[in-house]
Amino acid sequence: MITMEDWALIRRLAAEGEPKARIAERLGISRTTVIKAVASDAPPHYERKATPTSFTPFEPRVRELLAETPDMPATVLAERVGWTGSIRWFRDNVNRLRPEQQRIDPADRLVWAAGDAAQCDLWFPPRKIPLEDGTAKLLPVLVITPAHSRFAAGRMIPTRKTEDLLLGMWELIEQLGRVPRRLLWDNEPGIGRGKRHADGVDAFMGTLATKLVLLPPRDPESKGVVERRNGWFETSFMPGRSFISPADFNEQFTDWLALANRRIVRTLGASPMDRLAADLAAMLPLPPIPLHLGWRNRIRLGRDYYVRIDTNDYSVDPRAIGRVVDVSADLTRVRVRLEGRVIADHPRLWARGRVVTDPAHVDAAAGLRRQFQQPRATATGSEDLTRDLADYDRAFGLIDGGLS
Repeated sequence: MITMEDWALIRRLAAEGEPKARIAERLGISRTTVIKAVASDAPPHYERKATPTSFTPFEPRVRELLAETPDMPATVLAERVGWTGSIRWFRDNVNRLRPEQQRIDPADRLVWAAGDAAQCDLWFPPRKIPLEDGTAKLLPVLVITPAHSRFAAGRMIPTRKTEDLLLGMWELIEQLGRVPRRLLWDNEPGIGRGKRHADGVDAFMGTLATKLVLLPPRDPESKGVVERRNGWFETSFMPGRSFISPADFNEQFTDWLALANRRIVRTLGASPMDRLAADLAAMLPLPPIPLHLGWRNRIRLGRDYYVRIDTNDYSVDPRAIGRVVDVSADLTRVRVRLEGRVIADHPRLWARGRVVTDPAHVDAAAGLRRQFQQPRATATGSEDLTRDLADYDRAFGLIDGGLS
């Protein structure tokens, strides 16, 4: 077989008009070899004739097992077929056969119409955020990205629970000023899984008149837009930054997004801000009625005049003990109302297991306690109600005379 260099030289000389016999004489090869080289469309290459190997007798049975269980480990396959040779050689052959038995799930290039869908996800920045009690914690950032424009909106929230997820979604949708026709979520427990939606989610979607789409497993292309932005946040926003609180993080993140959404996206040939107007024009209007979201509960206030939101306890005016109060909380405040009147208002803590006390509530409780400990005044009249003990002696016949 001639070398690659000889094949290239033969074809060049033949293209220049050199006779085939002279080329053969010049290179010291046969004229037939020159003719084959000129007629071939591909460089010469060596093909080894396939011969049976030690794996050949086991191959049919391995194919059968892989057809039944495509992900069966090579060590288990070797045991099932009785292989006693090199496990490395056996594994190499299994790896050659395995793709033939696996199901193929192609990923389509999706086209996102204006206003049609917004992809939602939680991003966990790889840095703990300081909290009110001096501890630090990894906190989720809710990110919503309209797929047509690639406009990114995000906010750090206290928890992954449904109440905080819905509050965060509403805040970001209010920032957009319009409602996407579909909200795409992965299987986030606080939103729903499969056909089951978390409590309150259906009412939220119904009020917005939008549709919730819970994506099936192993469907990354349907949420790839927002997930690529999560990776971009880690490489472009996080480096070199420090944060003193969740509020500080949100302030820095909002300022950065205002600049980031004006950068040109290579695949779009435009910035998200340039395409946002078309996206918003095709979306739905905001609902005409206010949304009642967040943590809500109605309880009868006990002697321990505190209410619990998530894992934290907040004090309430003790004069409401024994009465039914309404407890509500959003991402920043905790409020307690009695017959519509606010009787407790606290900043919401992001730390866990803490107690928040208003000194005025403690003073009011101390005053009520002093009043309770004082003996009740007994009613007195002008008439002497004390009976002579001799009357009881006469009634039982201990002395003469009867009970008058």
